[in-house]
Amino acid sequence: MADDRWVTFDCYGTLADWNACMQSALEPVAGPNSGRLLSAYHQAELILEAGPEWLPYREILVAGLRMAGERTGIRMRGSAESAFVKAWPDMPVFADAGPALSALAAAGWKLAVLTNCDDDLFATTAPRLPVPIDVVVTAEQVRGYKPDLAHFRRFADLTGATPSGWIHVANSWVHDILPAARMGLRSVWVDRDLTGHPAKLAERRITAMRRLPEAVADAAAELSW
Repeated sequence: MADDRWVTFDCYGTLADWNACMQSALEPVAGPNSGRLLSAYHQAELILEAGPEWLPYREILVAGLRMAGERTGIRMRGSAESAFVKAWPDMPVFADAGPALSALAAAGWKLAVLTNCDDDLFATTAPRLPVPIDVVVTAEQVRGYKPDLAHFRRFADLTGATPSGWIHVANSWVHDILPAARMGLRSVWVDRDLTGHPAKLAERRITAMRRLPEAVADAAAELSW
């Protein structure tokens, strides 16, 4: 497998629409405060993932929402703390993700996912992807969360991939583009959220996956296979 050409992906936020799914999950329990609560959750998640003790991601989802409610003073109705876990199996894949994955697979790329979630959570999303994923590395497997490098190192150990034959694709600058640069990898930043982070860490920046096959081909042209 070491001689294969690899494109690794973050999944949630890049291939699957995490924000839309979770916003919809919060509306019945938080009403007009759902947007503010979701923003607070993002910060809570980072705190919990960086904590001294590893927690499964489904526990992060519950504890992070509880923390977000406490920090914002937003009272949630019913079994709100489990809203994200309950919504997860219905998470949609972005419409532009399927054609991009199919085009890359047809061009001979091996595809992998490096995701900050549990094995069973990713298993609910995998059937929505249009092509098989050759390797999946989850937070459960490495007992850690990106931006730590454990996902990247586990993938390299499993496949023998090196920076000379490996391109990483992701939406999150913090969780993926920054650690990919630390690993010496070329990357394509799918900046769906228009965060304003510096684009110079990635070889290409795009705002949707419609142009991903072209961006990967451009980045690959600069590699020595």
